[in-house]
Amino acid sequence: MQGTIDGFSYGLVTPVAAFLMACLGGALGLRCAARYLRTRHPWKAGLLVLGAASIGSGVWTMHFIAMMGFAVSGTPVGYDRLTTFASLAVVIVMTGIGILIVGHRGATPMALVTGGTITGLSIATMHYLGMEGMRLHGRIEYDTVTVALSVMIAVAAAITALWVITSHRGFPASLGACLVMGVAATGMHYTGMAAVNIHPELPTGASGGVPAVELLAPMLIGPAVFLVLAGAVVLIDPLIVAGGPDSGPPVRAVTGRCRGAVPSQRMRPRPSSREPAGRTAVRSACRDSPDLRDR
Repeated sequence: MQGTIDGFSYGLVTPVAAFLMACLGGALGLRCAARYLRTRHPWKAGLLVLGAASIGSGVWTMHFIAMMGFAVSGTPVGYDRLTTFASLAVVIVMTGIGILIVGHRGATPMALVTGGTITGLSIATMHYLGMEGMRLHGRIEYDTVTVALSVMIAVAAAITALWVITSHRGFPASLGACLVMGVAATGMHYTGMAAVNIHPELPTGASGGVPAVELLAPMLIGPAVFLVLAGAVVLIDPLIVAGGPDSGPPVRAVTGRCRGAVPSQRMRPRPSSREPAGRTAVRSACRDSPDLRDR
């Protein structure tokens, strides 16, 4: 006997809300990741943590918002609290590892493929671990081919998003990358749900899970508050949004006398009559260079 599955019991409300949450988490996380990959400041590790937590929180919240619309005829659906929140920790840690690989190795094809694969697998692992925490009176089976397709969607989209955010700058690239992450998360989710077959069984006792309604408050309030705070950090620091003078690798000066110093036309001092103009400009540029001041 196979139970009737309804993944859209609230219509388009849950899919649209889930997609928007995935895009929000992806937008914040990828901008922090881009800043982490391009900055040389000592606090860049905080950007890695913030970016991984933003992406993980967005994807995790997307999953359980979408699961609010999931229903099976003849059996209530609940969730094991420990497994549910363990899936959040897994996606944050794995996403951080994926971004760290790209930051350590640089935006090379191998690093992007490796980091993107781990990031995509983090989304897939979170999904199926969250499904493992589902409690109902029945047996859950998966179609292997559809499961493999859902994992490939997540991996391909994650690689694309990391490539876009490391190879392009500006608002269009950021918007495109966050949309790709939204497609990766929601596309993987609903493809994975299409692989689910449930065979109901006669109830012999309590299902042992927490009803979905009781998980709604911690599911929405905790990650949502975090994403709002992460968004505030992004808005306060304009360098995260649009990049800055210390974004990217240091640029060598044309004169070659100091690394990373290109004298600005507006800040160039007036040459002294006792010193050649070229030497004065180079000395001023070296003095104002952040690379040399930190040494």
